[in-house]
Amino acid sequence: MMKNLLKDYRLIIGLILAHLLYYFSFQEPGIFWYIFTGSILALIIYSMLQRKVDDELPFIQYFLLGAISGLLLFFVFWLGLKIMEITHLPLISSIHQLYDYYAPEQFWEYMGLILVAAPGEELFWRGYVQKKLLNYLGPVISIAAGAILYTSVQIYSGSFILLLATFISGCVWGAIYFWKKSMPLVIISHIIFDIMIFIILPFK
Repeated sequence: MMKNLLKDYRLIIGLILAHLLYYFSFQEPGIFWYIFTGSILALIIYSMLQRKVDDELPFIQYFLLGAISGLLLFFVFWLGLKIMEITHLPLISSIHQLYDYYAPEQFWEYMGLILVAAPGEELFWRGYVQKKLLNYLGPVISIAAGAILYTSVQIYSGSFILLLATFISGCVWGAIYFWKKSMPLVIISHIIFDIMIFIILPFK
């Protein structure tokens, strides 16, 4: 199975493309949202050309489950932040630095976050990469491997806390996508999480 995985040139090309696009996105914080939005659009196109995504839940179910899971994931991160504050972990300063460098500020950047970044990352990392991995690996390993690959492109940010946050969220969204077979669900979850962490209750 692993040998066949390494021969999946479409997956390998997609991952190389993702690394190149994320690398260029993180190079200059001042124009991050210009490059990142375009990069995610490119990944959306690549993933949609390769295969269809799952959509097995009716609107009410995927919307409610998406909203609830997004809020619960935000609460987990909020709880982690409070623990870091109580224990005086030095990671707090790196969280503030992330907001200073990469958080959206202008209206169009918030729209890019909600309408492009959140849906696009789910379409590529869960709808394409994770589904590809499931052809070669078991569910648990595929979810974990998908989360690791999702995390790997964040390395260009230079932020350990972002890597940790991405891995946790990648595992959660990967598990939900495998469980419910609904791309709209994980997209709603990602959007709700982003709205909470960047707009309603930012960690700064």
